Amino acid sequence: MYQEYFKIAIKNLRTRPMRSWLTILGIIIGVFLITSLLSLSEGLKTSVMQQLRGIGTNIVMIMPGDISDIFTTLIGGTKITEKDIETIKKTKGVEVALPMPYKGEVVKYQNSSKTVILFGLDLKDGLSVYQEDMSMKVTEGRYPKAGQRELLVGAAVPKDVFPGLKIGNQATIKGKKFEVVGILKSLGSKQDDAMIALDLNIFESITGEKEGTQAIAKIANGFSPDEVAKNIKANLVEISKRQRGEEAPKFSVLTNEAMSSMVSSIMGVIQAAVLAFASIAVIVGGIGIMNTMYTSVRERTREIGILKAVGAKRSTITLIFLMESGIIGLVGGVGGTILGLGLAKLIEAVAQVHPVFHIKASISPSLIIASLGFSFLIGCLSGFFPARNAASLKPVDALHYE
Repeated sequence: MYQEYFKIAIKNLRTRPMRSWLTILGIIIGVFLITSLLSLSEGLKTSVMQQLRGIGTNIVMIMPGDISDIFTTLIGGTKITEKDIETIKKTKGVEVALPMPYKGEVVKYQNSSKTVILFGLDLKDGLSVYQEDMSMKVTEGRYPKAGQRELLVGAAVPKDVFPGLKIGNQATIKGKKFEVVGILKSLGSKQDDAMIALDLNIFESITGEKEGTQAIAKIANGFSPDEVAKNIKANLVEISKRQRGEEAPKFSVLTNEAMSSMVSSIMGVIQAAVLAFASIAVIVGGIGIMNTMYTSVRERTREIGILKAVGAKRSTITLIFLMESGIIGLVGGVGGTILGLGLAKLIEAVAQVHPVFHIKASISPSLIIASLGFSFLIGCLSGFFPARNAASLKPVDALHYE
């Protein structure tokens, strides 16, 4: 019985192919936006969370500024000074405190010159922290030696930035020769993998930068990262007020758990916004389905009258029209899902080639099922009122309808 209803619905859609496909297109656009944007945002979230999981739970990050105003914090220009680092080191429970300075400089290798982000490593105090707590593992060669003009390059440097670069090769920075002694394992971010690290003192002499926009601290065993983080913040604020008065900058001290929670919350808000805006397009498509179904009911009034005259129930008429609108929604969902995931994978492929940006599309069964289910539901809901209108027609009136 249901198979016959399904055949009738398909036949009616095929009778007016142009109108059917234009209606389906409205759903395709909405589902396309939902699947592509959600896939990319979820992939970005997974990538960031993977990087955070690579950082030890006993590591806290210190940044000048208020994390609630992240834009101002990033571009405000305030930096962690040497005195700030000393204050962090003196805080009870801190085992090691390391600055995280970086700066873009032109690096020359053979006949190629490119601007690369240089990263200063405190090899004297922080080598074990980089290796054990920051997941900065060397796949080839070794770490640079303190005070030596040696480079540790990210995984993307010999592949994308300077293709063919090998251990033992030399590069020039500010007219000084440096030897490549190590290649890092991928950190999961294209931007991080495109950096070049060198000894902190050498970094300062090359770039003139002695201060970074952030620092990290390793918490000693037996101490609570949350408690020590509060003490670090309090000490930094107190010292800054003494030195700079009421104009002293604020500081944000984040534990690994706090950073993970913040990233998860931010990405959740972004995904909710994406879903809300993209759903508008699907709802517009649903309105298109409703309009098409009302038009179909008017055109098939006599057909409905005949069905009722031969004994078709109201539920049968309703089901036929609901099947028709549901099929429109489902077909649109399939098309939109395929196109959306295809675009997401295309963006991922382009990002893999680019040496700076990194993003990965997340394709999960739950995303596909949700997209198809949502589009089918929109189709059925959009067809409900036209279907009920068709079912409420009286056989005599329907048969005499012109």
